[in-house]
Amino acid sequence: MRESTGGTRERIKAVALELFTEQGYEKTSLREIAERLNVTKAALYYHFKSKDDIVASFVEDRLEKMDALNAWAATQPATLATRRELITRYADTMFGGEQPSVMRFFEQNQTVLKSLASGQQMRGRMMQLVDALCRGDDSPAAQLRAALSLFAVHTSWFAVRAPDITNEERRQLALEVADELLGAIGAGAAAKPDESAAATSGSPRG
Repeated sequence: MRESTGGTRERIKAVALELFTEQGYEKTSLREIAERLNVTKAALYYHFKSKDDIVASFVEDRLEKMDALNAWAATQPATLATRRELITRYADTMFGGEQPSVMRFFEQNQTVLKSLASGQQMRGRMMQLVDALCRGDDSPAAQLRAALSLFAVHTSWFAVRAPDITNEERRQLALEVADELLGAIGAGAAAKPDESAAATSGSPRG
């Protein structure tokens, strides 16, 4: 049976990612990708005109996932439960399928990402997720904690250097750190009414 166009495209992306990881983005050519796939360079060009196009396809996949997360978050109440579910769903998109390899590639090739329009769009999507995670608490501290909770998921790929740690253990550790940060969002705002009530009840009566 002839392979579908979509199947061929995904196979190209998988092989390109292997080569980018093995020998580096700059040192990998389209010809080498075609050779490993055992297809002609013309067949490869049908799907991708350049290496940048291949990288852009990885970024576009990320953008689609982030758009779905932001759309879901917009329908949910601004609660700690929502924040926890959102960061868990975000971690799932980072650790599922080929994403571990993709994220390692992104981390090692920041210059390539910055040169792509789709790469620049990722920052905007990330800020939308930050806003969703601290919705209901617009304090600078909440914004920072929300951003750092996302960063905890990202940095788990390179900041945790334990040689025997599994991807699932890495994911759980990232979520534990993120949860500590998210737990403080909105806490100050929730305490203010109680503090005000205490101050009123404790004030001297005339």
